[in-house]
Amino acid sequence: MQESVEIAYTETVTLRSVRSYYVGGTDITISGLPVLNRQIVPASATRDVDMNGSYAVGQLYVQEYRLAQPRFPFPVLLWHGGGMCGSQWESTPDGRAGWLWEFLSMGFDVLVSDAPERGRSPWLMMNAHSESDFPVYRSRKEAWSVFRIGAPEGYTDDPSARKPYSGQRFPIGAFDAFAKQFVPRWVGHTDLELDGYTALVQQLGPCILVGHSQGGGYALRVAQKCTSQVQAVVALEPTGMPDDARRSAAPHLFLWADHFSYSDLWRAYRSTAQAFYSELATHLQASQIDLPGLGISGNSHFMMLDRNSRDIAVLVAKWLQCSIKAHTN
Repeated sequence: MQESVEIAYTETVTLRSVRSYYVGGTDITISGLPVLNRQIVPASATRDVDMNGSYAVGQLYVQEYRLAQPRFPFPVLLWHGGGMCGSQWESTPDGRAGWLWEFLSMGFDVLVSDAPERGRSPWLMMNAHSESDFPVYRSRKEAWSVFRIGAPEGYTDDPSARKPYSGQRFPIGAFDAFAKQFVPRWVGHTDLELDGYTALVQQLGPCILVGHSQGGGYALRVAQKCTSQVQAVVALEPTGMPDDARRSAAPHLFLWADHFSYSDLWRAYRSTAQAFYSELATHLQASQIDLPGLGISGNSHFMMLDRNSRDIAVLVAKWLQCSIKAHTN
């Protein structure tokens, strides 16, 4: 990281285009379901509903923001974490600009995605064949501790009585608003989601991957599949490491926040990621930012929503500016 690097930031953004589309997916045929007789429209007669037929599954939703005059040659792709969707990048729960706006303001085109079966990427009920394939949901209490906002015993349904970790930078007063973003998570559908992200990168061409948590692990994996397209990878507290770091090629940045001492779960995740990072660093340009090591304490697992989210976005942009220049020269 070069502290002398300057990133131009503009409060007003001029867009050339905003559009959305779906990529990836496969066709399947459903048969053998009973024909139902249901009232579809209120105050109307019932009608037969036959759900047998052909469907697309595994498609990924993309919202694309193109600047009138981008200052960087490659778009940033923002990939969300587990049990979340692309809304985590759009705005913070207390109403500040999200990383979508921050990276646009710093001169990057930005694409925000919903992984297959999340957000605006459809879920096909009939594709779930067993109870083990049902989605899992995250409660507010679980999120409070897993996202390292506070200890489990510090959570209560009474917002005024909650006790976060000391120095916590997450906007505590907006925690319940944040929890409204949570979506179902299919834990056994990794290949389906990876196929969607891979299709996006292959269709798009040269790009930068910024992935958070589960999305960080996906970014690391897709970068190995798409070495000619991926120009840099930013993994924000990634989980789910690839098996072999030798398949990676682009510059990589791993970024870690605070409060790991309180979480056995996250110390284990980080240890696995550290082993992968150490192998990466033997053969390519790899960097690691530990925020407390820089004197930036108090951040949660969701550093892109924390009160200093802009400062962290600037750190990432500075690294990208240096790394892409070195990688492409």
